[in-house]
Amino acid sequence: MPSNALYTDLSGYYDLMCCDINYPAQSNTVHRLHQLLGNGGKNHLDLACGTGPHIRHFIDYGYHSSGLDLNQPMLQLAQARCPEAVFMLQNMCSFTLPQPVDLVTCFLYSIHYSASITQLQHCITSVYTALNAGGIFCFNAVDKNKICNNSAVRHNTAHMGSHFEFESSWYYSGSGEQQALKLSIAKTTADITQQWRDQHTMVAISFAELNALLQPYFDVEMLAHDYEKIQPWDTTTGNALFVCTKR
Repeated sequence: MPSNALYTDLSGYYDLMCCDINYPAQSNTVHRLHQLLGNGGKNHLDLACGTGPHIRHFIDYGYHSSGLDLNQPMLQLAQARCPEAVFMLQNMCSFTLPQPVDLVTCFLYSIHYSASITQLQHCITSVYTALNAGGIFCFNAVDKNKICNNSAVRHNTAHMGSHFEFESSWYYSGSGEQQALKLSIAKTTADITQQWRDQHTMVAISFAELNALLQPYFDVEMLAHDYEKIQPWDTTTGNALFVCTKR
């Protein structure tokens, strides 16, 4: 299966794969953080927006939202979900906007789709340019040095007479600036199972390295990866929520 098949050929399964994600809690937490730390503006951009579930909530909060993604099939699904929003087929590492925004989000570890440190640097500078003064860049990330290669997240669901099993996991070799996101889908219908496996090349970076890239542009707060409450990162766990205010 091609490396982006989940986002093109299998895009119709994407929302099923993510059906256990608490989109309302994630969106609400970032909305609150923008209220606390941002500039009060209501123009919002979601990077790697996928099918637009987060954007739906931001629109409901009163934002003027737009979304950006590399995959047209995902954007078509997003436009159907959020007809009020503007969607753009662009690379988040080299995008431009007609007007600046006040909040840039990047959920579901999608910042790692910048597949190298250089590309990640380009993404950060693109976001900085896109933000108004005092704007917020909010995303979650994983520290390469804390990845457990034997750990995976699994869930299953039923849809239109078929049973689906989904699995995702990180893999990092221990050296270099790339890690892998491994995905699998198994669909069983009338005792016949189809299976797809997908692997995505992602940037591998430590939190110290990531902070060093962000610091020239932003005031950075690292928070616990907990969308139920806002609290500081504990300095040991491998997941964190980054809240970056443009200087």
